[in-house]
Amino acid sequence: MSLINTEVKPFKATAYHNGKFVDVTEATLKGKWSAVVFYPADFTFVCPTELGDLADHYDEFKKLGLEIYSVSTDTHFTHKAWHDTSDTIKKIQYPMIGDPTGTITRNFGVMIEEEGLALRGTFLIDPQGVIKAYEVNDLGIGRSATDLLRKAQAAQYVASHPGEVCPASWKPGADTLAPSLDLVGKI
Repeated sequence: MSLINTEVKPFKATAYHNGKFVDVTEATLKGKWSAVVFYPADFTFVCPTELGDLADHYDEFKKLGLEIYSVSTDTHFTHKAWHDTSDTIKKIQYPMIGDPTGTITRNFGVMIEEEGLALRGTFLIDPQGVIKAYEVNDLGIGRSATDLLRKAQAAQYVASHPGEVCPASWKPGADTLAPSLDLVGKI
C-alpha cells in the first residue's frame, strides 16, 4: 500500500540539533514542508556522503521553507558523538532524529526487521503533514540532495498551482502542463 497522500503517523523522539537535544513529534513537521531522510546507521560509509550532501544544500532547502530531518535507529547520543567526531557530519545544521525503538522507521515502512536498520528512504511532506513523494533505496544506493531539491520545488509548485502538473525533469521556470482532453495523445 502506498504512503502517498497519507498523514504522518504519530511519533515522539529526541533529535540532536545545533548542540542540543530536542523533542520532535509528527506535529513538529506540520506548518512547513519537510523531508524525512532515513539512513541505516551512524559511523558508516554511504550515510555520511548523503547527509553531507544534504548539509551542503541545506540553505537551498531553507529558502524553500523546507526542514530536513535525518533519522536512523541510532540514539540521539550516538548522533552527537558522530557529529563531534566527523568533519562531514559537523556540517549538519538540521535535526538528526534518534529512533532506537524503530517506531518512526516502521511507521514509514523502511525498517529492515532482521537488522534493526532503516532502508534509505526519503519522504517529502507538505505543511499539513501529508506525504507527497517518497523514494526508497537499498543500502548500497546513495541519494542526491539535488534531486530531492528538484522534487520539493515541483511538489510546492503543484500545491500552489491547482490544475497544473510538472513533467519529467521539471525545474522552476520551465513549462508545466495543464492536463486536458486537448493534450491526450499529443505529448
